[in-house]
This record gives sequence, structure tokens and C-alpha cells, in this order.
Amino acid sequence: MRKNSDLTALISRLIGDWIQRYLPVHKIRSDKTIEAYEYALALFLEFLESEKIIDGLKIVPDNFCKDNIEAWLLWLSEARGCCAGTCNNRLAAIRAFLKYVAQKNKSLSYLFHEAALVPQRKTYRKPVEGVSKKAMAAIFSIPNQKTKTGKRDLALFSTMYNTAVRLDEILSLRIKDLKTEGSLPTITVLGKGSKLRTLMLMPKTVRHLHRYIRKFHGTSPKPNSYVFYSRNTGPAGKMSQVAVNKQLKNYARQAHESCPEVPVAMHAHQIRHGRASHWLEDGLNIVQISRLLGHSQIETTMVYLDVTNEMKAAALAKVEDDSVTKMPKKWKQDMNLASLCGIKSIKKNG
Repeated sequence: MRKNSDLTALISRLIGDWIQRYLPVHKIRSDKTIEAYEYALALFLEFLESEKIIDGLKIVPDNFCKDNIEAWLLWLSEARGCCAGTCNNRLAAIRAFLKYVAQKNKSLSYLFHEAALVPQRKTYRKPVEGVSKKAMAAIFSIPNQKTKTGKRDLALFSTMYNTAVRLDEILSLRIKDLKTEGSLPTITVLGKGSKLRTLMLMPKTVRHLHRYIRKFHGTSPKPNSYVFYSRNTGPAGKMSQVAVNKQLKNYARQAHESCPEVPVAMHAHQIRHGRASHWLEDGLNIVQISRLLGHSQIETTMVYLDVTNEMKAAALAKVEDDSVTKMPKKWKQDMNLASLCGIKSIKKNG
């Protein structure tokens, strides 16, 4: 039987190896996911130390037992006010770590199997508040174009609305990803699952980008510079999501005074939702919108859009090709019940 000191060294080494070597080297997850995993483990260790009174120098694999994980989730919910979705994300991080532990040490596989039995919290999808075209126009009217910050913000938010990209996608955009010259200006973004997609830019958006780049990057911008960068780091570091959302909320509050349709507590993801809904209103079908958004499943797009069921039905109808829509209506033909249901009838002809 191993001594507790040996077990402490073992689990400590596995935690460090997983976070510092395995995940980054093998690119199992994105940088942000790795940060979230590390934070989840830190929270679990804090729980063990503060609630279970376990010294950090005496932690052993058995501390990752099912009972402790369930108690930890309850602590996250009650003591830290975490919602069900956050608790599920934290649980996923612990499971991922214990799966790694099982791969590295077969004798500890039971920890992963026990963690798999911990039930997830029931979640309810909260619909994202829609943003009308009128509201977006009101927001675009706020940034002061006589200031550097105003030029930056208008270029940023108009590009986001034009392309419906995720916030991290546009903040990760580099100068080399912009193709603003010629008849087909585009940006290329790296989305979820490391999938690249190229999106068209409208002429007005291109003009905003040109003015912004000249002001912030000069006439010879470096290809690897972030398009929208942090003032603290310069072009080598991208803006933070917190800074973007803070600025957007400021503009939304001002725009709300003249246009009540603008959500007062607006956040960047609503721009993406709004644009997707506006595409649907403008006649694009679900398949086209799904590709523009970078969704791998059309079902995701259907849930994602803040539209009525009638609008969704109309959009799906546009997906049908002419050969399908021109087919004779089955209920107008002399057919039996089996045929109407698409099943080969057992009745003989004639």
C-alpha cells in the first residue's frame, strides 16, 4: 500500500502535467477552455481546503471521490451563486481531468467512473433578447467619429454586425485576415472547432475599417498585428471581451434614450443574434445562415435564432428545391393511406 505522501505527490504531478503539458501540447482544447479547466480545479482544491479542511500538502486521489464532487457542486451553487450551466461546466472539467488520470494510472480509473455517475444540473435555455435593425442603427449613430475611440468602435461593431462573427473571432482577427481591396472584400475568421470561414464585407463596413486602420495601424500595418488591439499591449495583444462589452453597454444606454428598442444592458453576442435574425427577415434560408454563423448543425441555428415559428417554417421552405416544391400534392391524388404516409401499399393496382 502506498504512503499518503506518495499519493499526494502522484495527484499533484498529474494535475500539473495535465494543465501545463498535456492540454497545451496536444491541443485538446482551446486556450480559453484550458484556462477554464485550470480554474475549475483551483475551485475544487479551494473547496477541499476550506470545507473539507484538507491541507494542500495532504491531498490524495481519493479526495476526488463522488461524494466530494457532489458536495463541491452544491457549494458552487449555494456559496458562490453559480448557475446550473456553470456547475455543469465545472463538472465537465473535473471529469476531463479524471479521464486523464485514468489513462495515466489504471488503478485510479474508478475515480473517473464515479465522476461519470454524478448527474448534471438541469438547465433552461434563456432566450437572447432580440435587437432590431432600428436599434442597431441607433447604436451606430453614437460613436463619435471625431475621436480615435469612436472610429475604432464603429469599425468594430459594424464589422461584427456585417458578418455576425463571435466576439472572440473578431478580437482574434489579424491584419493578414483582412482582404479589403478589390471587388470582393472579405475577412477570414477561425471559429469553433478550428474551422475557417470567409465572410463578405459590405462597402460601408470597408470604409469604416479603412479609416480605423489608417488611424491605428498607419499606412503599412504589420500582417500579424491584431486588428483590434489593447491600448496596454499595442498591436501585439488583442482587446479584452470585458472592454468591448463595457463600451457597448455605454453606447446602448445612450442610444436607448432616443430609441427605446435598444436593450439597455446590451452585450456583444446580441449583435450576432440580431444579424442572424435580420438575415432571415431579408430572405436568406436556414442553410445559408447556418454556414455564415459557422454552425455545424442546422438544428443549432434553428434554436439560435430569435424568431417566430412562422419565420422558421418560411425559412425552411426556402431550402426546398424547385423539383420538390413543384411536385403534385399527395392529398390531391387518388392514393390510399399507406401511400400518403410514404409506405409501399399492400393493395394491388387495378
